[in-house]
Amino acid sequence: MGWIWMFLSSIVFVCLVLGPKNRKRLPPGPIGIPIIGHFHLLGKTPHRDLCNLARKHGPIMSLRFGFVPAVVVSSPAAAELFLKTHDLVFASRPRIEVARWLSYGQRNLAFGPYGPYWRNMRKLCTLQLLSNFKINQFGPMRKTEVGLLVGSLKLAAESRDTVDLSARITAVIADMNCLLILGRKYSDPGFKSLFTETFEVAGEFNLADFFPYVGVLDLQGMNRRLKRLSNTFDGLIEKIIDDHIQNNIEMKQKQSEEDFVDTMMSIMDSGEAGFEFDRRHVKAVLLDMLIAGMDTSSTTIEWTISELMRQPSTMKKLQQELESVVGLESMVEESHLDKLEYLNCVVKETLRLHPPAPLLIPHESMEDCEVEGFHIPKKSRIMVNVWAIARDPNVWPNPESFTPERFIGSDIDLRGQHFELIPFGSGRRGCPGLQLGLTLVKLVVAQLVHCFDWELPHGMRPNDVDMCEHFGMAISRANHLMAIPSYRLHI
Repeated sequence: MGWIWMFLSSIVFVCLVLGPKNRKRLPPGPIGIPIIGHFHLLGKTPHRDLCNLARKHGPIMSLRFGFVPAVVVSSPAAAELFLKTHDLVFASRPRIEVARWLSYGQRNLAFGPYGPYWRNMRKLCTLQLLSNFKINQFGPMRKTEVGLLVGSLKLAAESRDTVDLSARITAVIADMNCLLILGRKYSDPGFKSLFTETFEVAGEFNLADFFPYVGVLDLQGMNRRLKRLSNTFDGLIEKIIDDHIQNNIEMKQKQSEEDFVDTMMSIMDSGEAGFEFDRRHVKAVLLDMLIAGMDTSSTTIEWTISELMRQPSTMKKLQQELESVVGLESMVEESHLDKLEYLNCVVKETLRLHPPAPLLIPHESMEDCEVEGFHIPKKSRIMVNVWAIARDPNVWPNPESFTPERFIGSDIDLRGQHFELIPFGSGRRGCPGLQLGLTLVKLVVAQLVHCFDWELPHGMRPNDVDMCEHFGMAISRANHLMAIPSYRLHI
């Protein structure tokens, strides 16, 4: 690695000598070191490290990662300034290698740069793919898949087997997402390993995102891995699209049965999009939906069940609500979800303590801007630390405790209007899949808690539940959640 740093040092020297000097007042921050800036201050859990730094330097903190200026936002008031007051200035996304390779040149929603194309694509996806009408169309599919999960767990309960609950949750969420987006399940181990590697690569530090010319040289070999993953995904999605076209030729499909591929191809063929929209755009959005929905919902469900197992009294209180609303002679239906107020509180509290993307997806400033008297240069990377905001003792009493009761009678919601709780972001770049994600999380959590009592294996006590984190595309459990189910229903 020594020659890499020698190469980077030469770049630093040239930039320091030839580059302009910025004397405007930047936000406060720690002192960086040549070449790497502040990378040395981050460990395996950057959201926690940045939280600790913000407590010392303030809720609007200036950092530098390689050659990229960054601003870390760590309070509700500061988040409101960046995501609402000055939302338009910070509505774009930085150029990131993993997004460039896996989203057809950042043609997707999550990482697409702000502009007319992105606005049109978001409108199209919101109206055609993520509307309440479209989500409700696939309610019967979700009911079937959750029923299969319950059936398999019921068999395990009869033999008192310890189940890998993390694996079961991940599998059912993957199946539901694939059925919704692609119209088929993917139980092939190769498909699962493809996503596993993608999440690993996306969570790794890539020099090319922070240092010029490194991407061209591919010093880490990251581009080779990303190119291989990109080609594999492209071939997979091309085949799925071709299969859909052939199937639709052979039999006309009812609109109620249209998955996302059918919908997107119909829009492309009709020309109704009203802007440039070809197969690259279709594939970019499909892959965006797959990756975004595969990890976030399953990790939220895992953390919710983990917290409930650590607090049996909270688990019992939720079960009592489910018994009252649903009854022990029935499984949970989606029509019950709006009536389950305590479940809503439990999910909010989980997303407060365990936001799937603790730093959100980075924003990028499109022009120089002044915020709270601080100069924010153009092309700065804005990192909103929603994990730090949600654990701020000035905002939340006993912030480290899992206390769903804090939301009883509260008007704080998850939709980006209350900046003390923004796990889905806010403003123009808020998550468009929020409603679908919440529906999946609430349905699966409610069913697991209603249908089963859960016992920890090997004589473990509630406080023994391992809550260690793994930082990646989403903050998942470091170790799988294992438990023994006991069936509760009278059916």
